[in-house]
Amino acid sequence: MVHAIARGLLRGFTGTAQTSADTVSLMSWTSRLPRPTRRRVLAASAVVVLLAGLVGWAVWPERASWTAQDEMITVASGPEGNENVTLDARLYLPRDRDGKVPAVLLAHGFGGTKESVSDDAESLAGRGYAVLTYTAEGFGRSGGQIHLNSPDHEIRDAQGLLDWLAARPEIRTDAAGDPRVGVVGGSYGGALALMLAGQDPRVDAIVPSITWNDLTNVFLPQSADTPATGVFKKGWAGVFFGNGGAAPSATQLTGPSAPPTGITVDPACGRFAADVCRAYLDVATSGTPDQATVDLLRRSSPAATLSRIKAPTLLVQGAVDTLFPLSEADANARAIAATGTPVRVAWFTGGHDGGAGPQTDQDRVKFLTAQWLDHYVKGEGKTPSDDFTYSRVAGFSALDRDLVTNGYSDDAYPGLGGTGTTSLSLQGPAQPIANPPNGNPGALSSLPGAGGRLSELLSGVAADIPGQHATFESGPVTKAIDIVGSPTVRLRAASPTGEATLFVKLYDVDQSGAETLSAGLVAPVRLTDLPATLEESEVRTVRLPAIVRQIDAGHSVRVVVATTDQAFLSPVQPATYTVQVGTELLLPTVVGEPIANPQTIWRYVLAGLLAAIVLGLAVVLLVRRRRLRGQHTPTVPEHADTPLVVQGLRKAYGDGFVAVEEISFTVQRGQVVGLLGPNGAGKTTTLRVLMGLTMPTAGEALVFGHKLVPGSPVLSRVGALVEGPGFLPHLTGMENLRAYWQATGRPWEDARFDEALEIAGLGSSVHRRTKKYSHGMRQRLAIAQAMLGLPELLVLDEPTDGLDPPQIAEMRRVLKRYATDGRAVLVSSHLLAEVEQTCTHAVVVNKGRIVASGPVDEIVGDSPSVQLEVSDVPAAERVLGELGVRSVLPDGPSGLIVDMNGTPRSEVVASLVRAGVAVDRVVPRRRLEDAFLALVGENSRGSGDR
Repeated sequence: MVHAIARGLLRGFTGTAQTSADTVSLMSWTSRLPRPTRRRVLAASAVVVLLAGLVGWAVWPERASWTAQDEMITVASGPEGNENVTLDARLYLPRDRDGKVPAVLLAHGFGGTKESVSDDAESLAGRGYAVLTYTAEGFGRSGGQIHLNSPDHEIRDAQGLLDWLAARPEIRTDAAGDPRVGVVGGSYGGALALMLAGQDPRVDAIVPSITWNDLTNVFLPQSADTPATGVFKKGWAGVFFGNGGAAPSATQLTGPSAPPTGITVDPACGRFAADVCRAYLDVATSGTPDQATVDLLRRSSPAATLSRIKAPTLLVQGAVDTLFPLSEADANARAIAATGTPVRVAWFTGGHDGGAGPQTDQDRVKFLTAQWLDHYVKGEGKTPSDDFTYSRVAGFSALDRDLVTNGYSDDAYPGLGGTGTTSLSLQGPAQPIANPPNGNPGALSSLPGAGGRLSELLSGVAADIPGQHATFESGPVTKAIDIVGSPTVRLRAASPTGEATLFVKLYDVDQSGAETLSAGLVAPVRLTDLPATLEESEVRTVRLPAIVRQIDAGHSVRVVVATTDQAFLSPVQPATYTVQVGTELLLPTVVGEPIANPQTIWRYVLAGLLAAIVLGLAVVLLVRRRRLRGQHTPTVPEHADTPLVVQGLRKAYGDGFVAVEEISFTVQRGQVVGLLGPNGAGKTTTLRVLMGLTMPTAGEALVFGHKLVPGSPVLSRVGALVEGPGFLPHLTGMENLRAYWQATGRPWEDARFDEALEIAGLGSSVHRRTKKYSHGMRQRLAIAQAMLGLPELLVLDEPTDGLDPPQIAEMRRVLKRYATDGRAVLVSSHLLAEVEQTCTHAVVVNKGRIVASGPVDEIVGDSPSVQLEVSDVPAAERVLGELGVRSVLPDGPSGLIVDMNGTPRSEVVASLVRAGVAVDRVVPRRRLEDAFLALVGENSRGSGDR
């Protein structure tokens, strides 16, 4: 982590040399300082790092030890309470508890088990709670069937678990049979928390997250002010049913999560109860639920019991969630608050499509949860405020290698309408759009579980189908708009069939035309009783899904009305509709106060201390740089137009090891110079000195007449790939290139991104995160980074490492082209054949000294060997063997390499012709490899680079 901070802050003191992101380390920088100064700096750094560690230890929350015991708990279930169901459970207890402790009932998400929430259970047990986790009825090793949180089954089961907790001697109680207990759960478990609190007054506090209010609205959403039945959300409904409906595999039937003995699994319905199975099959087939299905969905929804909840409620909902959007939490919050029960709402940048969200958001949610439970269950701490908190993605943290969010708060929950409104004017005429048969092909806005990440998962796939959508767009906004809530538009539609199913969505469009659909969220609208012409149609208000997004200045907003979406069920019959969106788009806004997450304060403390270290080092380096400038003439005029001059370079270390004895060479404009030598000859050390990554003991390197010292401005004329590529793994290739160029401080137009990307040859992969790159892809991206701005001198260390043969051949052509127009290349490589075909000049180093330098042709020189192209290879081998040549080696299907051992070339050719072997070609042969081995010896090696 120290190195990560150092790289970021010290870059400002290294000029704009295009070195790899992982090239500069803290030690390499301090190695430039005089020995006494270096010792003082490192000693001070060690002390401050130790203090930072102590501060981090001091503020990190202490976690008490805990024990865990698995239990099989039998509870009374069913409408009459006469059905026994056994649940697979685990009780966590604080080891060092002082008397009886409060409890938390922790419920898992749909398709999970008690193991799914083990991390959260351990964390809560570490805070002093007894935590009971369990596998819900119909899953894993628990008995029963899946009833979708039916009050008669899953909720009654949870009441039986409260009875069990109340009977435990370790659990604090408020009265006989009444445990002191909070209920926490996400998704399926979150709805259980709400419904249990509405059904059982013994619950003292609840923290439901990313859950639903009414399943009829979830799976049949309707976003317009119309009484028509909503549009069936087939994608998520299929995932829900698949998680519990499919018959277990052979492994699942025998593994630790296998159903208990005696449970039979219907292949058509899995472990779903018969009424749930029938309801799904009915609505998935017809798209329209009957009354029995509607009743079942509402019976399994918190909406019916919210008015009876007296337990203080912290509602946590994700803004990246196409299953349970923010509107579900909004409905829960309004209904509970109407009863006078304390309610707090927190939105975070995560959800079913965004996982747990960035680390900064996870910390905030965990803090709010602990604060809520500590006060309302444990009875400790001040009463939590009812502030509304929310967040949005702010960027990427190199420290945590994770997305980070900015958190905000407002005095009270504003609902989906925000505390203010910004109106934008939309432009676009009435437009005809076609619905294809069965809605196929369908627009692709989201995939269950992918949501806002769809663009990176399906790069290049068109989201909207031509002819199936109408577009209405605003002009560029003059200042940033912080949308917090549900935008609204007005819509008119006409249909020859009298009905239309439409999907309305809002895109953020940047200056280049790239559009972003926040979290993949879409507003489905089903309209009935439509006229055939638009003039007779009614105006409908459409409320788009609530989002948290900043529209940057210069961006525009695009509203799209489409006829299809793969996440929803579309009409079977083809039809053509006419649609018109009103000219006004209303965007809800909230001006929130920035908040700090108390759980992450230690990160900032530590980061601040480390930043102080690096700042101190930077000051020392700056002073050193100024001293060096004062000691040396800044320019050597006679070399002002020469890309590189190395004079008397020597590098020795304090322990007496000499990596470079004495090296001098020149790289002129238009040259591609290969730096060759065996392992340990001093090549890498030489390149490190050339890039200013280590200081020479003697001698100097001049780049266009400037002596290389830390921070030399002339480094902006140099591009380099030394010691391998280094990129931020959670950024795409393009984002890494842009971030690097921004760090140089040079104008965007000087970067020449198009040329660099053409050189990289990554295609659409440049928009993928680099953590998914192969070694060869990373190497190509690193070469493109080195070539950003088309620097006049390019220094590459093993550029073909990790490339396949076609890529190596392309790199050969690139380097040759690059050296035109007065540019120059210095390349170190162990692939001698590639150097021979690529380089105009070579410098051969052995044991820290140059043993040969000059044009490649001169180094190769004459040869005792020839290459022959003959008509009959076996016959030629027999003839040559009789002549007494030293060796005969095959060279392709019709070629031979012959070491003539002093035999005249004319005699070799004459002997072959007399034997009836036609000789098509004979040329002298001496490869660079031959010359290299002759110069350094086959077994020659240095003492090892440092």
